[in-house]
Amino acid sequence: MEERNSRTSLQGVVTGVKMAKTIIVTVSTKRNDPLYKKRVGYSKKYYAHDENEQAKLGDEVTIMACRPLSHLKRWRLVSIDKAALAGTTATEAEAALEENEAAKAE
Repeated sequence: MEERNSRTSLQGVVTGVKMAKTIIVTVSTKRNDPLYKKRVGYSKKYYAHDENEQAKLGDEVTIMACRPLSHLKRWRLVSIDKAALAGTTATEAEAALEENEAAKAE
């Protein structure tokens, strides 16, 4: 029997909180480009369920795969790893995420 904790989990930054009980999490990673043969950074957005609406814009969070909850939601919020500064906008949150990825690459 499969354990519940063996589900896929990802870490990313909250870039959208305008829906009820739903957050948009942007996950950045790198992969090898087949044409240019170089490591290229890319990001993907996931819709995650936030039951208590505790995640704020710019927070670093962990999400876990779950059963389909709606048309787009296939993930749920597990924990808030690092809280963001108050008054952060979505563009600032994405810019901070890209700066962190650039710092990790060096």
